[in-house]
Amino acid sequence: MQNLEAKFKLYDLELARKRAEALKYEFKATMVQRDTFFRVNHGKLKLREEAAGAWLISYGREDSVDLKLSNYQIVAVTPPAEMLAMMSDAIGVLATVRKTRHLLMRDNIRLHLDIVDGLGDFGEIEAVLAENGNPEDSRAGVEELLGALDVNRKNLIGASYYEMLRPLK
Repeated sequence: MQNLEAKFKLYDLELARKRAEALKYEFKATMVQRDTFFRVNHGKLKLREEAAGAWLISYGREDSVDLKLSNYQIVAVTPPAEMLAMMSDAIGVLATVRKTRHLLMRDNIRLHLDIVDGLGDFGEIEAVLAENGNPEDSRAGVEELLGALDVNRKNLIGASYYEMLRPLK
């Protein structure tokens, strides 16, 4: 699976939500998530836990601070506590990220309004691509949302939340 994504700092989550809703983005859910990142040789691997369930997610992204194309795989995990213990023992944990995520969607584009423990407020846009989809087909929608949120392309963030947290530890 693939998506086209952008991450950026936000200073007013409620304003961002109102601007997205003006573009017909619909609020879908609020999720409290814990992402545990594991040591791997290629890409990133995390166990995401939330009230609705748990998933092992592997992904790799282009090394860019601009819009990034991400390849990912998701596998449902039960029971997550045993998976966390096994993976921690086998390959080790890099970091744990805790966040509250507000999800808004329009068509194939997701807007995550994130409150990340220890980091603050951020936005993430993910345009989920159809199988063999062309990222360029979603670029205009992503650009429209970035513009509505008043995000300057030079302020896009290339690092994951755990990479941003690591220097603080």
